[in-house]
Parts: sequence; C-alpha cells; structure tokens
Amino acid sequence: MATFAKPENALKRAEELITVGQKQEALQALHDLITSRRYRAWQKTLERIMFKYVELCVDMRRGRFAKDGLIQYRIVCQQVNINSLEEVIKHFMHLATERAELARNQAQALEEALDVEDLEADKRPEDLMLSYVSGEKGKDRSDRELVTPWFKFLWETYRTVLEILRNNSRLEALYAMTAHRAFQFCKQYKRTTEFRRLCEIIRNHLANLNKYRDQRDRPDLSLPESLQLYLDTRFEQLKVATELSLWQEAFRSIEDIYGLMCMVKKTPKASLMGVYYGKLTEIFWMSSNHLYHAYAWLKLFSLQKGFNKNLSQKDLQLIASSVVLAALSVPPYDQSYGASHLELENEKERSLRVANLIGFEVEPKAENRVALSRSSLLSELVSKGVMSCVTQEVKDLYHLLENEFLPLDLALKVQPILNKISKLGGKLSSVSSVPEVQLSQYVPALEKLATLRLLQQVSQVYQTIQIDNISKMIPFFDFTAIEKISVDAVRRNFLAIKVDHMKGAVFFGKQSIEAEGLRDHLSLFAESLSKARTMIYPPAKKAAKLGDALSNLAEIVEKEHKRLLARKSIIEKRKEEQERLLLEMERVEESKRRELQKMTEDAEQKRIAAEYEQRRSQRILKEIEDRELEEAQAMLQEAEKRSKRKKKPILEGEKMTKQVIMELALNEQLRERQEREKKLQKYAKTMDHLERAKREEAAPLIEAAYKQRLAEEAALHEREQQQEVELSRQRHAGDLEEKKRLGRMLENKRILQERVVSSREAELNRLKQERRERISQIIQSRKQEREAKRKMLFFLRTEEERQKRLQEEEEARKREEAERRKKEEAERQAKLDEIAEKQRLRLIELEEKERREKEEILRRPAVLPRPSEPQALGRPTELGGAAPVPAAAAAAPAAGKYVPRHLRGNVDAAGQAPPPDTDRWGTGSKSDDRPSWRDERRPTSFGSSGSRTSWSSSRR
Repeated sequence: MATFAKPENALKRAEELITVGQKQEALQALHDLITSRRYRAWQKTLERIMFKYVELCVDMRRGRFAKDGLIQYRIVCQQVNINSLEEVIKHFMHLATERAELARNQAQALEEALDVEDLEADKRPEDLMLSYVSGEKGKDRSDRELVTPWFKFLWETYRTVLEILRNNSRLEALYAMTAHRAFQFCKQYKRTTEFRRLCEIIRNHLANLNKYRDQRDRPDLSLPESLQLYLDTRFEQLKVATELSLWQEAFRSIEDIYGLMCMVKKTPKASLMGVYYGKLTEIFWMSSNHLYHAYAWLKLFSLQKGFNKNLSQKDLQLIASSVVLAALSVPPYDQSYGASHLELENEKERSLRVANLIGFEVEPKAENRVALSRSSLLSELVSKGVMSCVTQEVKDLYHLLENEFLPLDLALKVQPILNKISKLGGKLSSVSSVPEVQLSQYVPALEKLATLRLLQQVSQVYQTIQIDNISKMIPFFDFTAIEKISVDAVRRNFLAIKVDHMKGAVFFGKQSIEAEGLRDHLSLFAESLSKARTMIYPPAKKAAKLGDALSNLAEIVEKEHKRLLARKSIIEKRKEEQERLLLEMERVEESKRRELQKMTEDAEQKRIAAEYEQRRSQRILKEIEDRELEEAQAMLQEAEKRSKRKKKPILEGEKMTKQVIMELALNEQLRERQEREKKLQKYAKTMDHLERAKREEAAPLIEAAYKQRLAEEAALHEREQQQEVELSRQRHAGDLEEKKRLGRMLENKRILQERVVSSREAELNRLKQERRERISQIIQSRKQEREAKRKMLFFLRTEEERQKRLQEEEEARKREEAERRKKEEAERQAKLDEIAEKQRLRLIELEEKERREKEEILRRPAVLPRPSEPQALGRPTELGGAAPVPAAAAAAPAAGKYVPRHLRGNVDAAGQAPPPDTDRWGTGSKSDDRPSWRDERRPTSFGSSGSRTSWSSSRR
C-alpha cells in the first residue's frame, strides 16, 4: 500500500501513471489514499482526487472500486461539505451515462456502416464468414460487444448511488433525481427485470427508513419537501410500470403510494391524485375487475370536477361518459355466489383492501361494513350528478339497459347506440391527468350486459322460446357465445335457463304470480294502462273564481312568506351569536376557576400524600413488631401443648426470645415427625398384605367376566352381518328399477353423444393438424438454429485456434527478443567488467611502483656534504638537476636514519666526504635513478661549529 505525505502527491503520482498507460496502478494508488485513515479531514484536494478517481473507475468499468471510494468519501465530507459529495456523484453518473450513450452511438454507426449493398467490397473476409455461419445479426453482435457492458455498468452505477444516498437527509433531491433517471433508463431500453429490482430496492430503503427512524441524518417524512420528493418518486415509478405493462408492479406501486400517505397522514396534491386514480383505472381494467375500475373512474371524475378548473366541457363529458359506461360494464350478478367460506373471506379482505386504495371509507367491523356493489355505484352516479354531464348516447343507453322493459327488441335498439359510442373518445387537453379516453373499450362488456338484460326480461314474459328467435333478437353474438353467457349467469343464480338442442328451444324457470319480477311487470303494465286511459278520457277542469279574480295572490303570499322566513332566520342568527358570546365568556371564567381549583387541590393532595406515607411507614413498622410478638407467643403455646406428656421446659415469660422458641418448636416437630414415620411404615406393611389377599380372590372372577364378554360380542357381530346383507339386497333391487327407468333415454343420449363427439373429433383433428404443422415449423426452425449454432461454434473454435496460434507465435517472438536483449546486455556487461578490471590492475600497478620508489628512497646511504664546498648545495648542474653530493647526503636525513657520533667525527676530521660515484651524465650516484625534479633539498643548521646538520625532503 503506497503512502503519501500529502494528497497532492497521490494525485500527481496517479497522473504520471496514467500518462504512461498504467491506469490500474493509478486507480489503486488513489484507492489506497481514499481508504486510508490518515486523510479523514476534508479538503479541496480530496474533491479533485475523487473526480479523477471516478473518471478512472468509469474508464475501466470498476463499479466495486467506485462504490468503496464513494462510501469512504461520504464518511469524510458528511458533516463538513456534503455538497462536494453531491458534485462527485453527479459527475460519476454523468460520465457513466455519457459512456453508455457513446457506446450505443458507436454500435449504431457500426450497423449503418455495415448496411451496404456490396458486402464483398466493404466487409472483411472474417466478417463475411461470421455473417454466413451465425444467424445473429450485426446489430445484436455489436450490442453484445459494445453496448451491453456499458449498460451493465450504468445500471450498477444507479444502484451504487441509491445505496449511498438512501439514508441521507441532505441529499434527498439527488436521491430522487437518481431514482427518476434509473426509471427512465428502464423505460427507454425496456428493462423489465431491472425495473422490478429497482422498485424492490426503493421499497426496502423506505422500510429501513421507518425501522431506524431515530438514527442521525435520517430523512424526516413529516417535512413537506421530503414527502413531496418521495411521492414524486413513487408516482414516476407508477407511470413507468404502466408504460412497461408491468401491471403487478404497478399495483404494488399504488400500494406504496397509499402506504406513504397513511404513514404521514397527508393527502398529496390534486394533480398527483389525478395520476393516482388514472393509473388505477388502467390497472383494474387490465385485471378485468370492472367494479373497481368503475369506482376508480368515479373518484377521478369527482377529483377533476372539483379541483381542475381549466378542464373543458368536452373533456368533462368524456370522463363522465367513461364513468357511466364503466359502471354499466360491471356484471349485474354477484361474482362470489357459490364460493366457499374461505374464498368469501378472502374476497372480503381483498375488497376492503382495494376500497382503501380507491379512497372509500369502509368500516373494519363486519356488521357495519358496506361492500362495494354495482347497485350502490349506480345510485351514487345519480346522486352525484354524473348523469347530467354525459353525452346523449350514454344517457339513452343507460335508460334502455336500466329502466326500460323491452324483451323483444332491446338488443336491436342498443346496437346503433353502441356503434355511435364506439366512435366517441380521443385525446384530452393537457390539463387533464388522463391523456386519452376511448369509449370503444366498453362495447364488448356492454354487449354482454345487453344480452343478459334481454334474457332476463324474456324469462319474465316467456316460458319457452326458440333458439332461432333468440339468435335473431341478439345480433351481437352467435348462439354459442349466448349459451356461454347464459351458463355463467345460471351459475351465478342470475337466470334460470335450460337449453334443449334436440327441440331447438330454450326453457326458462317457472315463476308464480307472487314472484318479484312478475309483480313489477304487472304494476308497470297497470301504470301504463292508467296513463293511456287518462290521455283518452281527460278529467274535466273546474274554473276557480277566486283564482281568476286574484291571479297574483299566490305570488304575493309566497314573497311575504319568504320575507318573514328571512327575518326570522336573521333574528335566530343574532340570538345564536349572543348566546355564543355569553357561552364563550362563561367558558373562559370556568376555565380560570378550574385552574385555580386544580392548583389548590394539587397542593392539598401533595400534603395528604406526604402525611399518608408517614403514617403508612409507622404502621408497617408497628405491624412487623406485633407480628413477631404474636408468632413468638403462638410458638410458645404450641410448644406447651405438645409437651404435655413430658416435663414443661422452664420459660422466662417476656425474656424468652423468638429464636429460642423456634429452636424448641423445631426439636419438638422433629421428634413428632420421627414417630409418624414409624407409624406409616407399620401401616404400609399391613396394606401390602391386604392388597395381595384381595388380588388372589379377584383373579377367578375377572376370568369369568372376560369369557362372558367374548360370547356377547360374537352374537352382536352375527346380528350386524345379517342386517348388512338385507340392506345390500334392498339397494340392489332399487338400482335395477332405476336402470330400467333410465333405459328409455339411452338412444337420445347416444345421439347427443355422437353429435358432441363428432364435433369434438373435428375440432380435435383440426387442433392436431395445427399442432403437427406448428411442431414441424418448430423442428425446422430448431434444426436451422442447431445448424447455425454448429457452424458458429466451428468458426469460433477455428478463430480461437488461430488466435491462440498467433498468441503463441507472438510469445515465442517476445521470448527470442528477450533472450537476444539479455545476451547483448551480458556482452556489454562483460566488456564493462573487462575495462573495470584493466583499470583496477593499472591502479594496482601504479600503487606498487610508487611503493617501490618509496622503499628505494629509504634504502639509500646517508652522505654528508663537504665543508669546503658549501656553495655547491644549491648550484644546478649542466642538465638542470641538483648537485650530486648534496643529493646523496640529503638522502639519509630524508630517510630519518640515525648517524653515529664516531662516523660524524670521521666526516668532520676528514673535512670532506668521499667523492660520490657519478655516472656518465654527471647527475649523481648510480643508485639514485630518479629524476632530480622530484626532490627538493634544503639545509637546516642548528649551530655554527660542530652542530648537527639534517636534510628534509618533501614531495611535490
């Protein structure tokens, strides 16, 4: 792990590594710096480092590194500069989105470049081979190679950002923005699986937020801004779910929105609620739940009419028509008829749950619960004035299906109205929460309702009718579809119909004269006759003289009455206002008096409580002392009673303590226990003997009772067998009579069976033929797929072998190059070593030569100068060297040798030194072969006569 003294050094090092192409090392260096504990204080340099870090992560598609770095950076700047984290995350998402779009554009450009006429001219041979072998298109390959990795990374980026921002109250807006962008990503590229995961992630985040709401920096949903952001996110989730046709996920989003509203106890804005109910209508319509669909439309209509002031009359008319048609599309019978108890309970719970989602107050108690039904819905439409806003066609249709009694031509009158309704609809204005309304979607359900109404009315008039007549009266369906509709209505107890195909007739159930349907029919018939008689014979009108004389009297009386009522209401309002003011003043005075009384009572209660506690503690202490005294007395009396047979112990009355009395009582109890145990042992022995005797006497009696019980059970078994045989004979005889009675219908059954079997055989043969054709197509397509896959595998295997061979050749070339470089390096190193060795030997030789010169100088004999020739000490010779005699004489002092006194005396006595041996050049002694310029000699005297003379030399 690299360590840096300053963060700037890490950034500089990373840039250097990026420059030389080592991005992985640069990323690792920045990662080590970010995760290090040395840099926990935020500074501007860390922000620049994070920008570079996320750029490297995006460039190399390292999502795990990016997540770790962002988590560590969040810890650093959470309390100091949270805006820095926001900027880094925005930059991170921008880079990921940009790279994904770039890859997508590259794939599109590649596909356009490959889309040419002359394939041989513009494509490489390997591309042509790949296109022939593989059945995959070029776009699919380019998407898999270029686009998919970047889209995976972009999806991982959204998940990472949501995970980091999920519990941060300061970055709620960024969290919502990220969720919206993730939703748009799933919508744009039709990613249904990722959308489900995203919804589950956001749902878990909200659940954890409610679970750990006391932690620090958690979002507060009670704030209006936070609530609006969370609601906007859920509504966007709902919109995208419906656009992707994920209806189950859309319903779960509806539940999320409802749970959020219940959590904060606040209703969102009217525009959002319009979207809420609009999506509910789509969900319930797709689930074929017409009742809940109609209720959702009713809530949407009420919302649009009450809050949307800019809605046009045409749009309001379309919405109202949708409400009425949705209500009419609900089947007129109970869907839960004939269901089991468990299914009914589940249906009640589901109805309660959906009613809460729609916004209807439903009592949780079963006795007060009002279930959602078609009849209550229609009555609510009339009471809320929805019928006054619908189109004339919808009004006519409602009147025909719900109020008119036309058993013969109901469907024929409904059909042209439905044709007109199917053409109504279109897009609404931009101010509406529902973008488009098409009334044609209700036509199939309305045709089914018209069929049911016609059959219901026909059953009230006719007992039998021909199948051909039924088919003529209902132009919507053929009789097979009518029969299916009738079967469903009979199963729900809405109709009582029997179809006899042999006779070609339909039989309706019998109704008595007191039946409800027939009674209503007769009452309507009587009312119609009364109206006709009134029109034929109108009653005579009597002229009112008083009314003619005073034509305006009624109007005057009405005005006066209204004026008096208004005056009375004004007086009543003034009285009520005066009484309200008096009551308000009395309430204020009463509140003051109660507060004062409460303060007095509180002080009194505190005093009483203190006194009570004191008395209570004293009483408890006294009771403890009395109880101990009573126990001592009782134990003393008990000891006296038990010790009557023996001599009483000597007691000292009041001086006897409780401890002594307890010890005496325990000793007495121990003695009595020992006596009882002895008695019990004796009694147990007696009981053993008695029990043994009783068992010996009872053994023969038990054996006799057992034999008697066996005989009784054998007789009972024989009697039951006889009864079972007799019952079997009777049932067999009855079955033979039933078979004889049903035998006359065997031929009809056979004819019907042959007809049904023949029709079903034809249908089966057709299905078999279709299945054989489909299977042959599937086999052919799979065969082609296998052939293409085999060719593709062959090509891939050949390509892999070629790539592997090229790789091996490249590796061999690299190894040869490395060996050549290594050999050249060794040769160069050998040459360098040889040169170094020569230099070392030269140095050693020079040092050895110098050492020899020094030793030779030291070995020269000491020669003193002559007294008569002192001037020759410094005179140079003809060749520029020093004088030979002084040079020879100066050698000894230079070597530092000691000259004995007798030798110095001989020299002094002689007056001169012996003559030196000169060579032919005249430069001095033969033993001194060194050049004269190396030595510099000078005499040094310490006295005038007989003094010691020495020579010193120094090397230049």
